[in-house]
Amino acid sequence: MTDKFLCGNMSKDRVTIDKKRIINNDRTVDCNQLVPIKYRWAWNYYLDGCANSWMPTEVSMQRDIEQWKDPKAFTKEERHVVKRVLGFFATAESLVGNNLVLAIYKCIDNPEARQYLLRQAFEEAVHIHTFQYIVQSLSLDEGEMFNMYREIETIYNKDQYAMSCTHSVLDPNLDTTTKQGLQTLVKNLVGLYVVTEGIFFYGGFVTMLSFGRQNRLPGTCEQIQYILRDESIHMNFGIDLINTIREENPQIWDQKFEAEIIEFIKNAVTIEQSYCEECLAEGILGLNPPLLKEYVQYIADRRFKRLGLPEQYHSTNPFPWMSELIDLKKEKNFFETRVTEYQTGGALEW
Repeated sequence: MTDKFLCGNMSKDRVTIDKKRIINNDRTVDCNQLVPIKYRWAWNYYLDGCANSWMPTEVSMQRDIEQWKDPKAFTKEERHVVKRVLGFFATAESLVGNNLVLAIYKCIDNPEARQYLLRQAFEEAVHIHTFQYIVQSLSLDEGEMFNMYREIETIYNKDQYAMSCTHSVLDPNLDTTTKQGLQTLVKNLVGLYVVTEGIFFYGGFVTMLSFGRQNRLPGTCEQIQYILRDESIHMNFGIDLINTIREENPQIWDQKFEAEIIEFIKNAVTIEQSYCEECLAEGILGLNPPLLKEYVQYIADRRFKRLGLPEQYHSTNPFPWMSELIDLKKEKNFFETRVTEYQTGGALEW
C-alpha cells in the first residue's frame, strides 16, 4: 500500500485523462494531480457537498427542550422511539467515518473521488457533532445513548452487519489488483453506501421526521432533514463509485458475486425490519411495523435498481412525503421556523 498511498509519479510525463482510472492507477498517474478531471460526476458531488454547508449549533433547540421536559408532551412509547433512533445514530455516524477514512480512502486513488471522500469525511464529523448536540440539549443520559449499540441487540446487529466486511479491507495485504481483492472492496462499498447509508438510516429518518410533521422536536427534526439530504448525496456518490469500478473491471461482477451482493442486501433488509419492529413495537404517529417494513423494502428495491440489479420486493412507498423532503431544492419547513436550506443550498439541484 505504500506506493499507492504516496501516489508518486515516477516519470515527468503529464497526466492525461485517458490514463486515469477510478482505482488501481499505474505508476504513471499521480493521484496528487486533480486535473485534468476525468470523473466529472465525482467532482460535481464535491461541489454539491460544499453547497451543503451547515452546523448543528446554528439550529435552535429551545422548543425541543421545552417539549421534552413536558411529561405530557410524549407518551412512553414515543420517548422509547426517539431514544432508540438517537441511540443508533449516535455511534453509526462514527462507524461510517472510520470506515471511510481508514478503509476506503486508502484504496481509491483517483483524485476526483478522493476530493469528495474528504468532503464526506467532514460531513460525517458534523453528523457526529449533531447527535452529541441533540443528546446534550435534551439532557439525555449520554452513557446510555452512546453505548446503546452495545446494549440493544437490534442496534448491535445493524452495526456489526454494516462493518462485517470492513476488516478485510483493513488488511494490509489486501490486493485490489486481483479479482478477489477488488470484490472485497466493492462489497465493503455496498455495506457502507447501500446498506448503512441507503437502508439502515432510513427507518430512523422516517420515524423522526414524522414527529416533525406534527411540529414536535422541531430543532432535532430540522437537523435530521439536513442529514437526510447529506446522506442522499453520500449514497448516490457511493453507488456511482461502485458502478464505475464495475464498468472498468467487468470481470469482478460475475454471476456468483452478483448473487452474493443481492443476498447481502436482502439480509440487511431483514435486520432493519427487526430493528423497526423493536423500535416501534406499538403504532405511533401513523406508523407501525408493517408500514416501516414495506418502506424498507421499497427503498431497498430502489438501491437494487441503481446497482443494475433486479428488484426483489416490488413494494410501494407508504410515505411519499419522504421523497419530497429529499427531492425538493428548498421548501418552507413544516416546523414554521425558517426555510429549510443550507447556507448556499440554492445551488443544489435535487
